[in-house]
Amino acid sequence: MLHFGAVAVVLMLSPSSYDRARRIRTAHHIYATTWQVLPWFTLLTALLSLVLIRIVMVTAVSYGLSQYALEMVVRVLVLELIPLAAALFVTLRAGLAFNAGAVESARALAASPPSRGVSLQRLREGLLAQVTGNAFSVLALAVVSSMVALLLAYVLVYGLSPWGLPGYTRTVGRVFEPMVAFGFVFKTVLFALAVAVVPAAASLEPNLQGASASTVQPGAVRLFLVLLLIEAASLTLRYF
Repeated sequence: MLHFGAVAVVLMLSPSSYDRARRIRTAHHIYATTWQVLPWFTLLTALLSLVLIRIVMVTAVSYGLSQYALEMVVRVLVLELIPLAAALFVTLRAGLAFNAGAVESARALAASPPSRGVSLQRLREGLLAQVTGNAFSVLALAVVSSMVALLLAYVLVYGLSPWGLPGYTRTVGRVFEPMVAFGFVFKTVLFALAVAVVPAAASLEPNLQGASASTVQPGAVRLFLVLLLIEAASLTLRYF
């Protein structure tokens, strides 16, 4: 899985991987996995953010801790929940129901000769667009939803008045100190790579007999475990 992930990242960053046909294929996959779902995913996360922000605000006020409410919202909602929700959403959208076409592509890749050139060519043709599209989708959904959540948090705390900007930016800046900001970006990138790489790597494993009869995408359990480990490691490094 790690080897496949390294190869996939190198191919995604390599200009030679994108001739006209592959660019079109990658653009179609990005459109299908990101642009088609971005409006209503953003709307869904906005509604959930409104509910969570309101609950936190009311609870904080009732305990006399209203000065910590905004910071708590940013830490819990933006740093933790939204990136994980984006990763899980793309995982489900990419298809926990197994795709027979993906099975055939994976079998062709797994059965390819040991020639490095042939294997890389098959990888470019068979899975690179899917891997790139899924990774881009996680990043895009997480970034857009986080920005919407930050905007909603300001409106619910300060209203539409611009006079709350100094205090708001000071609080958000205190949360997103350099190491925390780097950890947030790094964790989101790891989520994106996990969602893109783990199912594709699992589909290349030789135990594909009977895979077409399966109702679960290869590597689904492994992927959820990887996401859990990334989130647990992030929480451990940030708070312990």
